[in-house]
Amino acid sequence: MSQEHSGERDGQAPGSVDARSSRPAAIDVDGLELTYGDGTEAVQGVDMTVPEGEFFGFLGPNGAGKTTTIKVFATLLSPTAGSVTVNGFDVTADPRKIRESIGYMAQETNIDPELTASENIRFACEAYGVPRGTRADRVDELLDLVDLVDVASKRAEEFSGGMKKRLDAATALVHQPPLVFLDEPTTGLDPKARNRLWEYFQRINEEGTTIFLTTQYLEEADQLCDRLAVILGGEIVADGSPADLKRQVGGEVLDVDLEDGDDARQRAASIAEGFDAFSDATVNVTDEGISVTAETARQHGTDLLVALRDAGLTVTGFNIRAPTLDDVFLAITGEELAERAPDQGVEQ
Repeated sequence: MSQEHSGERDGQAPGSVDARSSRPAAIDVDGLELTYGDGTEAVQGVDMTVPEGEFFGFLGPNGAGKTTTIKVFATLLSPTAGSVTVNGFDVTADPRKIRESIGYMAQETNIDPELTASENIRFACEAYGVPRGTRADRVDELLDLVDLVDVASKRAEEFSGGMKKRLDAATALVHQPPLVFLDEPTTGLDPKARNRLWEYFQRINEEGTTIFLTTQYLEEADQLCDRLAVILGGEIVADGSPADLKRQVGGEVLDVDLEDGDDARQRAASIAEGFDAFSDATVNVTDEGISVTAETARQHGTDLLVALRDAGLTVTGFNIRAPTLDDVFLAITGEELAERAPDQGVEQ
């Protein structure tokens, strides 16, 4: 990987780096728009600066414009309007130079099923111009990283979906680029494989690699990213460090679990919204019951539970906690992300 980019954070707290950073911009976007041939406005007026060395997270529900944006950055789609530079190169004028200077891991795996794991990585080394004398070591290093040493000689067509995903990650990283785009890189991986990639992403970022991550796992974004942006309907609606975004939610969160299905949840939400002690509250219906975010959640949470009981609703559980990125996302977009990191492995 490039050693030119310092892994130092310039004395700033994680997430405090923005367009005013003294570091050069790895990605600089001004007024990006992309409209598809059928008239769909996938991206609308996006402005963004990602300094070199930052671990940047891009969040949004399905269809919000995440993948379209990242494909513009990787020169796979051409913008309708606006300017975009990546590693100092314009996406329209210098797409080849950009491709040579980035790594890109798409949602869909991009490996040759007829080649073995070793052959796939070796082919990527050749395609990206990894020096011949270092290729064998690089292949071995990446096979170990993605835990495919024992199946190095097996064809990729024999692999599970998760194994293919891990091999795809290895091929995207062979040339140690200064900027890596990761489009939901750990979807479908079991916790062990996911954590192994997390550790590697953190390590190369600490050594200076800029990482641009899209993910539907909010735990992933919270643990890895210096700064986040939330895109909704093709527009960025919030940005900041994970801690900054959590503070914007305000107060604490009271989660209440209820019996009796959707009708009970809706009734409970109405009671919470009309509760005098929670005049500043944000109330959301969840799969289990309701979630109430308020400055007075801890002080008056038990009072709400009594009111719900008096209304004939059965409370099966409750908890008061600090806001999470799930709460941030729910507050900003009005919906929960569809995916959650699995508790159990999905690979064999």
